Amino acid sequence: MRLLLGPGPSNAYPEVLAALGRPLLGHLDPEFLAIFDETCERLRAAFQTRNELTLPVSGTGSAGMEACFVNLLEPGDTAIVGVNGVFGERMCEVARRCGAEVVRVEAPWGTALDPEDLLDARRANPRARVLAVVHAETSTGVENPVAPLAVLADTDTLLVVDAVTSLGGIPVDVDGWRVDATYSGTQKCLSVPPGLAPITFSARATERLRTRERPPQSWYLDLGLVGEYSRERRYHHTIPISMVYALHAGLGVLLDEGLEVSWARHRAAGDRLHAALPDLGFELIVDPAHRLPELTTAWLPGGADDASLRKRLLEEHDIEVGGGLGEFAGKAWRIGLMGHNARPEIVDRFLTALSASASR
Repeated sequence: MRLLLGPGPSNAYPEVLAALGRPLLGHLDPEFLAIFDETCERLRAAFQTRNELTLPVSGTGSAGMEACFVNLLEPGDTAIVGVNGVFGERMCEVARRCGAEVVRVEAPWGTALDPEDLLDARRANPRARVLAVVHAETSTGVENPVAPLAVLADTDTLLVVDAVTSLGGIPVDVDGWRVDATYSGTQKCLSVPPGLAPITFSARATERLRTRERPPQSWYLDLGLVGEYSRERRYHHTIPISMVYALHAGLGVLLDEGLEVSWARHRAAGDRLHAALPDLGFELIVDPAHRLPELTTAWLPGGADDASLRKRLLEEHDIEVGGGLGEFAGKAWRIGLMGHNARPEIVDRFLTALSASASR
């Protein structure tokens, strides 16, 4: 079986693969609705929140991103966005398409955003509707601090957090950090195939939905309408039944293991990889204080050809790793150890294959 050690998707848990084979039910069948409700409750546990509006949106993590912005922004609003990688850039573009004025707060690729810079931008733009940050920047392997931004809860600015690569792999504390809107994806540390975007909105964000002057520009991602399916069983669209089965199973694995145990497992796997890569000629890009355990970026050894080395790993060892994006393209790798793959034997299999491939 191919080992998926790129930036996602990760290999699915066996329980997830079994769940995908369950017979279909209708999306309004009482038996399915019970599974859906339990999935939402499991998401609350994973996000560490009591938010009522917590559910899986149909679509990948990018659908979760778009759902947050189209529901919280209207034309003419100001959005402050932290940018230190591809997905901060994507936030800016989605906000721009909502008609918002975007205020960028930047940091160099491979370094973390300074929360004080973000808060300074908010002080300069006190009427900003949202302040958004990527918690785990998948393009660079950087963890951006979120907890210091909790002070925004005492202002009129809503805090939006991308937790696509962080949920299940490192601590995500929605209520403790007083986050207003958070979205994730299934294919990273939850080890579920791509297709759903877990999302949670605070009471403040939900009130923003209720008091909008105009409906969200997207009917499909209108969380006021989608939420009615969750609360009142009012038909909106046919959600992907089998993917809900899979997410239900993946969250079950995570919660049975325990959040703290899962975080520690990811940390141990990441540390094992980080300790070994320099001996193979790779230079770790991110400072240890902000280095993700589940997604590692490393400069290629001098003289190594990105495409040919990744091709050898894939064809000769059935191992996929990710190439660099943007400023890192052709110069760095992105190595994922997420969910089911965050285990010492997986790290060792990868290192053995890498050593054999790099020595040729």
